[in-house]
Amino acid sequence: MADKPSVIRETDEEARGLARALLRSASYASLSVLEPGTGFPFVSRTLVGTAPDCAPIILVSALSTHTKALLADGRASLLAGEPGKGDPLAHPRVTVQCLADPVDRDSAIHATLRRRFLARHPKAALYIDFPDFRFFRLTPQRASLNGGFGRAYLLEGSDFVIPPSIANQMERYEQDLLDTINAGWPDIISRLAAARGRNPAKGRCRLVGIDPAGLDLKNGDTLIRKEFGRIVDSIESMRTLLNELNIPVFQN
Repeated sequence: MADKPSVIRETDEEARGLARALLRSASYASLSVLEPGTGFPFVSRTLVGTAPDCAPIILVSALSTHTKALLADGRASLLAGEPGKGDPLAHPRVTVQCLADPVDRDSAIHATLRRRFLARHPKAALYIDFPDFRFFRLTPQRASLNGGFGRAYLLEGSDFVIPPSIANQMERYEQDLLDTINAGWPDIISRLAAARGRNPAKGRCRLVGIDPAGLDLKNGDTLIRKEFGRIVDSIESMRTLLNELNIPVFQN
């Protein structure tokens, strides 16, 4: 009897790009953890940000079930992908299995995560500094991408993160670039939002994140991700890419 053909397609760069875009453009996601004491899966919804290397981060309260679960067992899954019109199963989504690590408030990375998270989620300023709230870094281990009917792929955790040496180099310039571009090229930001299929919200379209893999924009309350399609591994390469986007920010 002949073997049945696999429903899993060979993973290519198009699939990797779609999976990365789904995760990095998610302002929130479904979070699955293992409930302490019972071991049952427990699913909730959480806001999502990204670390400089594009690993997802979450901000959660110590009072919540999912925080207690993560402290007891760091295994977790994120489901990202917005359903659109019609059949919700016809729209792309990605499930990313992660290992969660709490971030110490006194660590060097905490201030960076706080800044990046608030840029995406400014309303979180109401509670981000409460003593019972903390960040977790969710390091991807593997993932399952469903790009729509008949488009299933398996991915590695390394497909989602940027090498630390590159990510840390670019993070040093991020806030200065954000301030300069938002002040000097608001029309370009609006055009980028429009190119992603969103009508720019007047006076509410801003660049909120830059990393070696892409740009994060907020159009009103909507997060928009523009992937570069490549890793920008130096500030010189970033200069070239921004010039291609008509943002000559490094010119004198």
